[in-house]
Amino acid sequence: MLTPRQLFLRHQAQTSDTPLLLEIERAEGVYMYAPDGRRYLDLISGIGVSNVGHRHPRVVQAIKDQVDKYLHLMVYGELVQAPPAALAQALHETLPAHLDNVYFTNSGTEAIEGALKLAKRHTGRTELISCHNAYHGSTHGALSITGSEDFRQSFRPLLPDVRHIHFNDLADLALITTRTAAVIIETVQGEAGVRVAAPGYLPALRQRCTETGTLLILDEIQCGFGRTGSFWAFEQFGLTPDILVCAKGMGGGMPIGAFISSQHIMAGFKSQPVLGHCTTFGGHPVSCAASLATLRVIQDENLLAEVHEKAARFRRLLRHPAIRAVRGHGLLMAVEFDSYAVLKPIIDRALEHEGILTDWFLFCDNSLRLAPPLTISNAEIDEACAALLRAVEFVTSEQVTR
Repeated sequence: MLTPRQLFLRHQAQTSDTPLLLEIERAEGVYMYAPDGRRYLDLISGIGVSNVGHRHPRVVQAIKDQVDKYLHLMVYGELVQAPPAALAQALHETLPAHLDNVYFTNSGTEAIEGALKLAKRHTGRTELISCHNAYHGSTHGALSITGSEDFRQSFRPLLPDVRHIHFNDLADLALITTRTAAVIIETVQGEAGVRVAAPGYLPALRQRCTETGTLLILDEIQCGFGRTGSFWAFEQFGLTPDILVCAKGMGGGMPIGAFISSQHIMAGFKSQPVLGHCTTFGGHPVSCAASLATLRVIQDENLLAEVHEKAARFRRLLRHPAIRAVRGHGLLMAVEFDSYAVLKPIIDRALEHEGILTDWFLFCDNSLRLAPPLTISNAEIDEACAALLRAVEFVTSEQVTR
């Protein structure tokens, strides 16, 4: 009989020639466990997913409770089901009053697709603007607005009438005109290596969009659901969006995404044509039950209160001559090294010898990704930082002696 590793390599489609090939049997809290019992500390939360840790008891119980009632019943938007209805209300309670209508999807990239369609439908315009080095997903529409030609070039033709501006560049805001249906921007740029908006930039973007009748879409797929120390990252930057996109951390480990707007804007999907946007599994009751439990855990366990303190602890401990900078906003952080050639052996050493799982960024491959579960304890931060520094010291010492 073939092993899971052999089956993975033989029958499961691959996304690179160098998968981690780390087999995990179970996970809990900030740790994942291999079949031989070896423990790995997860410092990236499944790329921003496990904000409340792996298998949080309240999330697991919510899943079990819903499974005992029903699974999929009907395509999105037809039957009244308590889990998505309750989740939509709970999300609205975290948001400004005008963001009162939620469309549930299965993933972040699907939510991006819906948001783009909604903006074009509402404005009657075609131009879409996003940022260089932005990442919004892999489907054709999301890929079209992703800000890296290296990722786009092999899949052209993509959506027409897309242009890119530079994040934090006030002069580029003049490119937003009355032709522009929407500007879509990450409140905190993730795959660019955690780039935070300069003071005044996002409010200026909001003002320009308002002046030109352009919808502002904020992509909080990575930085939402508490990751930056407020429930939504935009709360810290003095603006509100017309459409908000979320996913990843909202599901507590279950697949779910959403785009959120006003009833007025969202009404565009009701006619011309009817079912202007549709999904079979969006708003799946089990995922929505898990998401509502995740939201309540963040609120009830007061996880937001310690985010900045925990981030400061990482910054204080991660000091080494090879570390050039530590950037971040809350527990979305990037540890910068000279180059990918320096960083990659550190990531490998940390995994293989220290039991620490981390990663780099798609558009910033000299920086190490830190996005641990918000539930990580001070003792676990200390353990993780000590292990990372051992890996850094070993690799950089080896590179010097060669």
